Amino acid sequence: MLHEKLLRPASIAVIGGSDHIDHIGGSVLKNLIDQGFKGQLFVVNPKKDRVQGITSLKNVSFLPQIDLAIIAIPADDILASVRELIAKKETKGFIIYAAGFSELDDSGASLEKQIADEISASGGSLLGPNNIGMINQHYAGIFTRPLPLIDRTGLDFISASGATAVFTLEAAQQIGLRFSNLFTVGNSAQIGVEDILEHLDKTFNSKKGSPVKMLYLEDLKNPKKLLKHALSLRQKGCSIIALKSGVTEKGNAAAASHTGAMANSDLFVQALFDKAGIIRCKSRYELITLGAILQTTHLKLKNFAVITHAGGPGVIVTDTLSENGLVVPDLDENHRNTIARQLYPGAATANPIDILATGTAGQLEKVINYCENELSEIDAMIIIFGSPGLGSVNEAYEVIHQMIKKCRKPIFPIFPSVVNVKNEIAEFIKKGHMAFSDEYSFSSCLAKVMGNQPPMSDSGLNPIPDQVKIRSLINSFSDGFLEPDKAHQLLEHFGIPVAKQVLIKSENQLLKATKDFNYPVVQKVVGPLHKSDHDGVLINVSSDDELIANYRRLIQNKEVTEILIQEMIKGKEVFIGAKREASFPPLIMCGSGGIYIEALKDYTSVLAPIDRSEAINMVDQLRIKPILMGMRGEPSCNLEALYDALEKVSKLMQLVPEITELDLNPLILNKQDIVAVDIRIRIEK
Repeated sequence: MLHEKLLRPASIAVIGGSDHIDHIGGSVLKNLIDQGFKGQLFVVNPKKDRVQGITSLKNVSFLPQIDLAIIAIPADDILASVRELIAKKETKGFIIYAAGFSELDDSGASLEKQIADEISASGGSLLGPNNIGMINQHYAGIFTRPLPLIDRTGLDFISASGATAVFTLEAAQQIGLRFSNLFTVGNSAQIGVEDILEHLDKTFNSKKGSPVKMLYLEDLKNPKKLLKHALSLRQKGCSIIALKSGVTEKGNAAAASHTGAMANSDLFVQALFDKAGIIRCKSRYELITLGAILQTTHLKLKNFAVITHAGGPGVIVTDTLSENGLVVPDLDENHRNTIARQLYPGAATANPIDILATGTAGQLEKVINYCENELSEIDAMIIIFGSPGLGSVNEAYEVIHQMIKKCRKPIFPIFPSVVNVKNEIAEFIKKGHMAFSDEYSFSSCLAKVMGNQPPMSDSGLNPIPDQVKIRSLINSFSDGFLEPDKAHQLLEHFGIPVAKQVLIKSENQLLKATKDFNYPVVQKVVGPLHKSDHDGVLINVSSDDELIANYRRLIQNKEVTEILIQEMIKGKEVFIGAKREASFPPLIMCGSGGIYIEALKDYTSVLAPIDRSEAINMVDQLRIKPILMGMRGEPSCNLEALYDALEKVSKLMQLVPEITELDLNPLILNKQDIVAVDIRIRIEK
């Protein structure tokens, strides 16, 4: 938890404060003064008696007891000051701006750890180093400008990067987005993004706290903590939006299975966000647009009236919403005629409602009122109003201002003329409103918000197998990929059906071992990473002669150690995979199976645990789903068996942490059951 003296200090000392407001120490001091910090404010500067009108002390030893130290001095000078502040000034809050720590070299990392350890041992809280600080309603502890719009009803922003936070705040000011809290963590020597989210979760008050949390993430040091508190906040009614950078595909080219090839780091991140109900964005402009929409309303909206005086932007909004599952419904003839009588000839009234470039503020007001009071099928209004620079928009913007206050239905204003009516937009924002500028960006973000589903809940999975027997099995396995018979044994223990098979190591075993099989059978090589690359999967083998001839040819491959004989099962090929990545819960994957799985990219993924509703949702998203349901007279496959297998694989991965990679490809799904016919399971103890 964050110390109260970091969040609400009664006294602040700026160590390294100066008169130069273009320097860090001078800029943060000016921000504290300009925002009107109501507590005691001190400055430490050995070269000055007064700094920005405040008495300056020569070093920290002259300070009284201090709640919060904002440290704006070089890295090498910080440890001594921190020790003095802890030992003699009872300081519990620390913000350190300086770079030159763990992001630089091992020596810097060692110094950073010393500072963090001493602050932690004292029970204090450290934000940074290598950050821009924090700002809330009590004080402006950042050195950057301009200061964001701070409001109790604003959103909470946690950023791993100071620079990204600055650029995001600048963009936010352009649309009127307000903030309740801003935290930048920098190197996260003690406090990371996950820790602040935990604090916001544990202290959340629905009557006072912000219902919107905005995150910029780089490294995910504790994904499970992020997931836990994001889920908790979502269940309390909050919305969370996030921008994640620094995701790359590492080592996938040499992956040892289909799962390994596809389950890159970004897939884990996306699955975590999906599990928690976090809305993901790809840019800071998308981040602030999503934040502004959520700050406008938390209602789930489906049907929109688009009101415009420019036909093109109205069509773009309509197309974008329609392509993303939202509706701009056509109005019936009576409504169209009624609206038309209030507008100039030539106005379009079917929805979008185009009042024409010559439309007046009064006409705009009449249309808004009609949508509010007469169109029961409309949930919200999107108003597009710009200017070619030939006249004033003040009256129109005043109408929109008044209608936002008056109407029950949400109104989203899009003001595209960011140059021609820059001042009018600024005035509109001063009145407490949001003003979007791009119709496509707004519409696509609106669709993301309205399409965001609540996080899934664990509703109780399949019965837990005998864990004593599981441990006995796992203890008998060696590291690496399991041999086929052992992999089958493990799956059978979890109730996942497997194809009947036998391993053949010599020609003498061949015909004896197949007496229990009926032709046709399947022959597979054991040893090569990808059997199909070696022509190592032969189906519809229908006689002893064919079986022997195939064996003699296949066993000559130096990579082949054994030949697998397996019963031939007919049905549709599907795939289930699982993989672990450091600190994340296991990732479970499902898709269309076979050798083209990477090329087709028809798969979905969810973090374990998986309940039945999540399993159903995974399958529903697959392009192969209509084929599994049965086409052109074919029988429907047993989808319940597929859902059940997904839940069981999830449970397997939870109960056996030694499994790092699992690949069931293909499983054969038919109208009776699902059967695993090719299995790869990697164990790392």
